[in-house]
Parts: sequence; C-alpha cells; structure tokens
Amino acid sequence: MEALSREEGKKEEELYRELREAEAVVIGAGAGLSTSAGYVYTGKRFRDHFHDFEIKYGFHDMYSGGFYPYETPEEYWAYWSRYIYLNRYQEPPKPVFEDLLKLVEGRDYFVLTTNVDHCFQRAGFDKKRLFYTQGDFGLWQCSVPCHEKTYDNEEVVRRMFAEQKDMRVPGELVPLCPVCKKPMSMNLRADDTFVEDAGWHEASGRYEQFLKAHENSRVLFLELGCGMNTPGIIKFSFWRMACEWPGASYGCINLGEAFAPRDIEEKSICINRDIGGILNIWRRRMEDES
Repeated sequence: MEALSREEGKKEEELYRELREAEAVVIGAGAGLSTSAGYVYTGKRFRDHFHDFEIKYGFHDMYSGGFYPYETPEEYWAYWSRYIYLNRYQEPPKPVFEDLLKLVEGRDYFVLTTNVDHCFQRAGFDKKRLFYTQGDFGLWQCSVPCHEKTYDNEEVVRRMFAEQKDMRVPGELVPLCPVCKKPMSMNLRADDTFVEDAGWHEASGRYEQFLKAHENSRVLFLELGCGMNTPGIIKFSFWRMACEWPGASYGCINLGEAFAPRDIEEKSICINRDIGGILNIWRRRMEDES
C-alpha cells in the first residue's frame, strides 16, 4: 500500500485509537472486506477458473455466472461447485481476516456480515459472535422450500469440483431435497425462498442481545467494505445507532466508498483506503505496543 497522506494518517491514527479504547466493537463486514483478502470475482482470477464458461456463455465475472439459466442441473452444479470451492473452501490469498481477529481478540466484539464465504470462522472468530445475515456458500436448502433446514455441502462440492468434465458434474451428484425430492439450492438470500434455519435465528438473537447490552456503552461501529447493494442491513443501521446512542462512534474503511452522513459527521472517521492495508498497519502497531 502506498504511503498515507498526512490527512489519511491522522484519520488512521484516530480510528485506531477509537478501536483500542472502545468498550465494545460492532464490525459490519461487506464484500469489500473479502475482496481486500483476495476473493476477487473478476479479472485474472475469474479467467483462470472459468475461462470455459466465459467462452460458452459470454459472462465475465463469477457473480453474473451464478444467475445464468443453465440448460441442465449438471451444468448448473459444475459452475456452482467451482464457485463454492474457490470462495468457501480455499483460503483467501491475504491474511486480512487474521489481522482483524488479532485486533479484536479478547475484546467485547460482534460481527454482522452480508458475506457468505465463511472467512470469519475459518480465521478463528468466535462463532457465537457472528451473524451471517445472507446465508453461507457451505449450505444447501430445499429450493421450494418444503422445510426450514439447511445442509452442509462440503463433501459433495469437493467431489463435484474434482469429478466434473466438459462443464458438467456426474448426474448422481446433483443434490435433491431429502424430504420432497425437489432440487436443492444454495442457502443464499436471493428471494423469499431463503431458509432462515435455527442457527440463523440463534445468531440473530445473540446480535440483538449484544446491541441491547451495549447501547449505553462507548461503542465503535466499524464498517468494513460495505457498498450500497444492501445498505439497510449494515450501513444504514450503523448510521442510525451511531446517531442515537450517546457513546457511539462510526468508523468506515472502504476504498472508494468511505463516507458518513452530516448527522454523524463529528462522530465519524472514514478512510478511503484498502482495508487490508490499514488493518496490517494496526496489527503491526499493536504488536509494537505489546
């Protein structure tokens, strides 16, 4: 990361101090955090793994490929098994999540995220301090759905990835609902068929309890990589609580999208930089201080 300007350096130091002095930290994580860790859905990484799909179907990023109306379930799962394997079961290229964990480990924190790649848990974050609102690449559900339950997919996805040929998986690997025998689908919030299973509701309850317990504390709402795709989940709720809670402050690190409304301008610190670069600076500073 290129050197910070004087103004950026001042903001970085102020936000680091706020992070270290806060009684509680609520992390709101969006796609930009995973992108900073190397989970890039476009460019070379896309072409390296989906060149055949790009030639045949004409899309140029992994996200678009997830919506393509493939003619057969064998093709559909050939695409999705690669997508899941690369972005759920392979480690991110950069240790961004590990750096973030070192900064909050032992602290009173909670993570609210729209990401579905499981990076927080793989980095070692406490599962009971995480709320994945939009699902998980590692889970399947009935596509109807006929019941409110999700299923781990790792074993079958790894087989799909290894055994696919000519952009198709073997027919016997195509997943069907164990109850109604209709096709399974990803447990990703795309429409009203999304299954909020027991684990989802337990995580939601823990998040609400955490907020209730800290509304009168010195709380830092730290937003990392959230854009305007689903702003109501993290961004707008963080802005509202930062405004309403007397001891709260708002921090945002997001390359190209770091800003705050005027109502909380004096309680906000926004850094328009790569998240991983800033977290790395903070981790090294914390190590030097210890």
